[in-house]
Amino acid sequence: MTSFKRILLVDDDTALRQSLAEQLRLLEEFETAEADDGAGALALAREGGFSAILLDVGLPDMDGRDVCKLLRRDGVRCPIIMLTASATDSDTILGLESGANDYVAKPFRLGVLLARLRAQLRQFEQTEDAVFAIGPYSFRPAAKLLLDEVKNRKIRLTEKETAILKYLYRAGDQVVGRDILLGEVWGYNADVTTHTLETHVYRLRQKIESDPSSAEILVTEPGGYRLVP
Repeated sequence: MTSFKRILLVDDDTALRQSLAEQLRLLEEFETAEADDGAGALALAREGGFSAILLDVGLPDMDGRDVCKLLRRDGVRCPIIMLTASATDSDTILGLESGANDYVAKPFRLGVLLARLRAQLRQFEQTEDAVFAIGPYSFRPAAKLLLDEVKNRKIRLTEKETAILKYLYRAGDQVVGRDILLGEVWGYNADVTTHTLETHVYRLRQKIESDPSSAEILVTEPGGYRLVP
């Protein structure tokens, strides 16, 4: 089954936010969560599991660009698209410098916003061709490979092990819940349980941890898992 992309919508305009959430859900490729201020956005985003964030600049408690900076500082790596009533060059530059991936001016057409959102999601997915540092390893998702250059060691990964590491890496320092990770890797298959995930994590630790019984890279946290840089 195809997994849905989780989108966090942050806007204090309740009518706009709820309408956008409904339209995204009707496409049957997205599921949404909503916040009407910066504090709520930070709390939800820190729980992890979002594929992208649509973030209004003019929030009641803080500037959306400051929210964006805090999210990036917390290790949130997913695409962030700023929504703003002001689309001047200086305003756009400030938004991009805060860590946003794109800027969309209000009022916007749904088709335009969707095109920008999907473009950012595609670009984010394509980062699997890059090389990421995980502990002592260089992680190459496209090759399903971990390299320990100091020990001249190669670790071959299965498709699911690669997907687990990739999703945890993209979550930054955030804990990813078991159900969220299960859905992202297995696509909400009703026949797959968290026990399946735990088995894969166990096998993955056997490959990457110097002492699998005391994990230091792929650690268990209350409610889920987290990668330690």
